[in-house]
Amino acid sequence: MQTSDFDYDLPAHFIAQQPVEPRDASRLLVLDRASGEITHARFAEIGRYLRPGDLLILNDTRVIPARLPARKARTGGKAEVLLLRRTAPRTWEALVGGHGLTVGGELEIDGETGLRAEIVEAYDGARRLVRFNQSITPLLDRIGRVPLPPYIHAELADRERYQTVYAQRLGSAAAPTAGLHFTPALLAQLQAAGVGVDHVTLHVGLDTFAPVTEADTSTHAMHGEWCELSLATAARINLARAAGGRVVAVGTTSVRTLESAAQQAAPGEAVALYSGSTHLFIRPGHVFRAVDVMLTNFHLPRSTLLMLVSAFAGRERILAAYEVAKREGYRFYSFGDAMLLT
Repeated sequence: MQTSDFDYDLPAHFIAQQPVEPRDASRLLVLDRASGEITHARFAEIGRYLRPGDLLILNDTRVIPARLPARKARTGGKAEVLLLRRTAPRTWEALVGGHGLTVGGELEIDGETGLRAEIVEAYDGARRLVRFNQSITPLLDRIGRVPLPPYIHAELADRERYQTVYAQRLGSAAAPTAGLHFTPALLAQLQAAGVGVDHVTLHVGLDTFAPVTEADTSTHAMHGEWCELSLATAARINLARAAGGRVVAVGTTSVRTLESAAQQAAPGEAVALYSGSTHLFIRPGHVFRAVDVMLTNFHLPRSTLLMLVSAFAGRERILAAYEVAKREGYRFYSFGDAMLLT
């Protein structure tokens, strides 16, 4: 398929700049994949569309304060490092903003500690491999900024609003935003009603938010993101499926983790243990083996995320639902409203 097949028009005023309060006050568009019927609700009402025996799968990754202001050591010009993935104790894959920054270039990041970085490899676009002169992990909470997407122009008063309430495992360059709508009380309410809750991990990196620049979607390269689905979680998923429950993936990152684990599953099982990098690119034509219901936000045009939800619910149906959402005044993207695809 062509990347242009996943284009749509979105005026800027639809892009949410701040999250709603409380988290579960956001709106929820429910799309029945079989009939195409659309229902409008509030996120706090999501339990109406789930059943006892269903299993919610949440991505428990935690966002790193990954945006580091910097200056070019030679000229003092402005630069920026967006951490994507640690590859060695002091070496990270990153997006580096600034002109003329190639192999051998040095960046000054923090004068107080003398933190510097050297570019040791240059990849496509702004992607670089950088080596720091000391461990940056102890410094990130002080010098790092929340890596909000470029379409969000206001700073967050509370950093935790760009974390899910169940975030545990530090490692993401962006939040798994479908999960931002949950509150501890809502999760407890769902569990009391018989809905199971379990966790996987996918550390969000370049694959999740890199734009698709190729005209033909089949030529888009996925760089790989680390994910993990434990043996215990695999057993619970397979048990829930065998008992007639549905696997409800919260967010596209959970979908990619589940479907990656499904590729390792034995006959008769939905998933198996999975730990490692996934390069899975889900687009129309993908056969879903592990996911029965998907919760997601509204995604950017021409993105791999829009392609993923189109694979699950049908391109025409998704794009039609987006037009309904615009007519009804839904809020889009990371801090926007949610869709439940049943």
